[in-house]
Amino acid sequence: MQPLPVKELEVEKPEVVAPPKPEPTDDGTPRVSALSLSSILKKRQLQESQQSIQRHAEELPRQSFTETDMKLLWNKFAQRLSDGGKKIMATYMQINDPILDADGVTIRLELPNEGSKAQFDNEKLELVGYLRGKLHNHDITVQTFVNEEVASRHAFTPEEKFEKLKALNPAIETLRKLFDLDV
Repeated sequence: MQPLPVKELEVEKPEVVAPPKPEPTDDGTPRVSALSLSSILKKRQLQESQQSIQRHAEELPRQSFTETDMKLLWNKFAQRLSDGGKKIMATYMQINDPILDADGVTIRLELPNEGSKAQFDNEKLELVGYLRGKLHNHDITVQTFVNEEVASRHAFTPEEKFEKLKALNPAIETLRKLFDLDV
């Protein structure tokens, strides 16, 4: 009898897989398991830093100021932005006069539409910092609101122009009839 041929089986060697590294957080530091001692340490450090920030915030100046002082600095900052090439933000600041609320720290600005409000809100951080520093009051906030009044349409056709003039001065209709004018 002949022996059966022996065929060698190739066996793949298992790869040694290292445990997955935790993905880094947004600031580049590695994530920490919520159940580890280092997470407890990080949590304690975060609480201490928040408490120190709160203590520091209580020490910041809170001097009162007048609306005139605020408007003067507001216009000065708008001019600085305009000179620096940020003409859109300067224009938003000069569309309407800012109003100081009764609480003495909230500044309200009326803007014409939601687009200008969104752009102003995105860029107002520098303005708030400037006002807080110059007015020595770190409670200052700037709030914007939209007042979209429906603007009257522009008159393009002769009929629309006549109707607009008639709305301004009804005597136009009398002149039209008196001289038998076509519109």
